[in-house]
Amino acid sequence: MDIFKILTMIGGLCLFLFGMNLMGQALERRAGGKLRTLLDKMTSNVFAGFLTGLGVTAIIQSSSATTVMVVGFVNSGLMTLRQAINVIMGANVGTTVTAWLLSLAGIDSGNVWINLLKPASFTPILALIGIIFYMFCKDTGKKDTGMILLGFATLMFGMDTMSGAMAGLKNVPGFTELFIMFKNPILGVLVGAVLTAVIQSSSASVGILQALALTGQVSYAAAIPIIMGQNIGTCVTAIISSIGTTKNAKRAAVVHLMFNVIGVVALLVVFCIVKAVFAPAILNESATMYGIAIAHSLFNVLCTALLLPAGGVLEKLAIRLVPDSGHAEQTVELDERLLATPSLALRQCRAVTIEMASCAVQALKNALACLTHFTPELAEDIRKAEDHCDHYEDVVGTYLVKLSAHKMGDAESEEATELLKSIGDWERISDHAVNILESAEELQAKHLTFSENAQAELATLTAAIQEILALAEAAFTQNDVTIAAKVEPLEQVIDVLKEDMRTRHILRMKQGHCSIEAGFVWSDLLTNLERTSDHCSNIAGCIIDASQHNLSLHETLHAIRKDDESFRRRFRSYAEKYQLPPLLSI
Repeated sequence: MDIFKILTMIGGLCLFLFGMNLMGQALERRAGGKLRTLLDKMTSNVFAGFLTGLGVTAIIQSSSATTVMVVGFVNSGLMTLRQAINVIMGANVGTTVTAWLLSLAGIDSGNVWINLLKPASFTPILALIGIIFYMFCKDTGKKDTGMILLGFATLMFGMDTMSGAMAGLKNVPGFTELFIMFKNPILGVLVGAVLTAVIQSSSASVGILQALALTGQVSYAAAIPIIMGQNIGTCVTAIISSIGTTKNAKRAAVVHLMFNVIGVVALLVVFCIVKAVFAPAILNESATMYGIAIAHSLFNVLCTALLLPAGGVLEKLAIRLVPDSGHAEQTVELDERLLATPSLALRQCRAVTIEMASCAVQALKNALACLTHFTPELAEDIRKAEDHCDHYEDVVGTYLVKLSAHKMGDAESEEATELLKSIGDWERISDHAVNILESAEELQAKHLTFSENAQAELATLTAAIQEILALAEAAFTQNDVTIAAKVEPLEQVIDVLKEDMRTRHILRMKQGHCSIEAGFVWSDLLTNLERTSDHCSNIAGCIIDASQHNLSLHETLHAIRKDDESFRRRFRSYAEKYQLPPLLSI
């Protein structure tokens, strides 16, 4: 084997790895919505979790990528450790799909229809379709489909190039001796583990083994231990991804390692016993691509059958190996490991923004409570909540900016824009909560009181604010356009209430029923409450915009106010519900 063959083999390997990476990334983007659906259906049920791991890995063609996602989900609180264990086991079976695809290259028949199943026959057609989709289609989904086809074509061309270059190795005595040495099961496991750890993909390392098998020098006795080792090597990616994560995320990575190590040890013992006692002739036969795919699938299915019922034991063992710290652990809100899968990164973003919304709404409600029942403890809670909302805005905003650097579909881009706008409004609501608190503190410090009329009017306005907050939070949390449509008419009613209350208070001050100092506090309260309703309107408008694939908030709100009969009907209903009480005396 000369230097040119070696260079050709290296080039084929590079194309193979690049194609696999390209295809996997495009598959993740294209199947983003389906991945989210699979995750949403995730339950603690063992079988459901197993099927989810199998399905996701079969889609994105990488158990390493799936496990890294799982570590990210656990780290972000989107998945429990128990759920993660089931998914990891399913991922190990799902990764066998790649080996079966690659084994098609080993088909050898004179039948035209059977030969059409060979990748060398249909890959050029897929490449042609892929380049047309990628270069001439404007739709992001079709471009991703084109990238998937191009990635698969690149992968298969790399496989053919690598196999062709390796074909000459069958005449090299040293190569034959090397695989005789690999018949030592322990050495075979180590080689498989190291190779997979270096390239960080068990699918790719199985593909390399299948290419080597075409030389006819790889026996099943050598191939099977290497396949076992590959399952251990693939754990490196998850272990690396767990650095700097929460305890549970580290435990998920440890479970992945334990699952594969225990499975390898158990089945390696069985393999050695069978080899020593029965010495089946098949072990000395040359492995085929098809045979390696069978061995790979059989090993992973047996591992899963062995350990799936023992998920609870693995969980307890992981907790022992990665014990809780003596102090409270800082929660990591957003995990950058999910940025490679925008759909799932956005799901994580939305979950954190929903927490932010709840925090902001509670802060505003507490501030309203302070107007009538002020306590220092409540004041402290409001300021803490405002700090939390500031932190949420910073974390989510930074994360979304980083996410925007990744390729996203149109729907994902719209959702990212919606979230980016919404976090600003939720943060401002928490700011208004502090402003209202400061007004309450001023009333307490200066012993100021409002007249009986003013208190009754304020109770009406605060009731309307409570309702618009509840509507905005429900619309955002449930992503419900119907609820969002109820916000704007109430916001318009609150605008009218504010102006009426301002006018009434001016009359009270003129007649000496209210002090100038109390009037300043009153004005500040009205301004902060009305602006709170404005931010609720913005949030609801963003939800409606996203449903209509329109990014112009002002146009949307203007159209609703002008042309929507349901808007006018709701406005009249809210105006009747939140009428200011009649004046007792002015």
